[in-house]
Amino acid sequence: MLARCSTPAPSRALAGLEDNRIRGRPYPAARIQVASCNPSISGMSWSVMTTSKPPASNAIIASAPDRVRAADPTAQTHRLTLDRTLQSALETLAAEVVADQGDRLQIALVVADHRSGEILASVGSSAFTDDARAGFVDMTQALRSPGSTLKPLVYGLAFDEWLAHPETLLEDRPTDFSGYRPQNYDRQYRGTIRARDALQKSLNIPVVALTEALGPARLLTALDKAGVRHEMPEGEPGLAIALGGIGVNLQDMVQLYAAIARGGVALPLCWRKVAPHEEGQRLLATTSAWFLGDILAGLAPPPGAPQNRLAYKTGTSYGHRDAWAIGYDGRHVIGVWLGRADGTPVPGVFGADLAAPVLFQAFSRLKPRLDPQPLAHPATLLVANAQLPQPLQRFRSRSAAFEATADAPAIAFPPDGAEVELLPDGLLAKVQGGTAPFTWLANGAPVALSLRDRAVMLPGLGTGFITLSVIDATGRSARATVRLR
Repeated sequence: MLARCSTPAPSRALAGLEDNRIRGRPYPAARIQVASCNPSISGMSWSVMTTSKPPASNAIIASAPDRVRAADPTAQTHRLTLDRTLQSALETLAAEVVADQGDRLQIALVVADHRSGEILASVGSSAFTDDARAGFVDMTQALRSPGSTLKPLVYGLAFDEWLAHPETLLEDRPTDFSGYRPQNYDRQYRGTIRARDALQKSLNIPVVALTEALGPARLLTALDKAGVRHEMPEGEPGLAIALGGIGVNLQDMVQLYAAIARGGVALPLCWRKVAPHEEGQRLLATTSAWFLGDILAGLAPPPGAPQNRLAYKTGTSYGHRDAWAIGYDGRHVIGVWLGRADGTPVPGVFGADLAAPVLFQAFSRLKPRLDPQPLAHPATLLVANAQLPQPLQRFRSRSAAFEATADAPAIAFPPDGAEVELLPDGLLAKVQGGTAPFTWLANGAPVALSLRDRAVMLPGLGTGFITLSVIDATGRSARATVRLR
């Protein structure tokens, strides 16, 4: 298990402190040093603000100095990694975001330098004194369902175990995993799909199939290695872990994504300026971590956000209680959470709609442009599906039973026995059900090969009677006889 940073995390950064008192208690004599200009962000020389009377801001809950001091009671000076300017900017952003949202909605953000593990900013709520939103609760430390934000870890482990490759074909269709029958959020199915696309679309069935092959215990072991504290219902761990059926906190999830961004090496995030970390623990192979970054950087930014290659993933918990977005570039990682502190649902909330725009705004307030992602390791297998080793070309679940009722292909248009006008471009044909890609034949002769679209224009057909056939990727077929005029 990853060793944890020796400093308890102050939930907000240095605040609620006025007139040398903390809610009526004398402020400790030890000094707190906060970075006023962090060189990792500004490029300027290191300087610190030293004070025995911290400024009154919303940056830290009142108990923060006590918690920092507890890490080293004998120290007279505590140097924090927090960037004062960035902290203030993100507190302002948090207040702006919740002001535009419904009553009781709360927000939390964590920013870290994933190369060093230093936490640069932490916002536990939009305002410490906002009792209506439970602003006194540090939501960076609260256990919440992560939704789909654990999916990249599942894919990374599958890449490590050579169960899959980004170009491996997975099945997204109704599946029974020994009584567990997950569905996609939109209740639609994509048939056969590349692992890359399945992760970008955040499909549930493919990731559950990979979790089944890995074993839920393997996923929990990886979380332990990454230093992610977790809680789950009693009993044996189940496949629902991959879909957010577990409790984690925002800071630990940022630590997990920092490990992915660091090439698969996990380090504990820290608040205090301490001696350099140990080398860390290997969580994923370098190539697997790079694959994840490449896939997640392929996600389209939210509407209105900069068109950059930020590697990010969103998540929405069951019942719309939590909206997540976590992303990273070549230097920094930021995590965003929105929801209600009391855990009640927020109707219609989705991570992609609510949290992702905040993530991109946070990066824009961190720095003017993204740091580039690392190049692929020389050992990275960058090939198309057809060039993959045979076992990696297609993944099949080991014990899942696929439901045939929704799987058999059928020609939706033209219907059998119909008389159809032949268009200048050919015949419009549509297939429903089945597994892509599809091959179309006219009177036994191929006219369209390996097509993933379910609606196609078939060229080169003449008038008269014709028997139209479609064959899916599993070899099942359907046919219709029509008259073209």
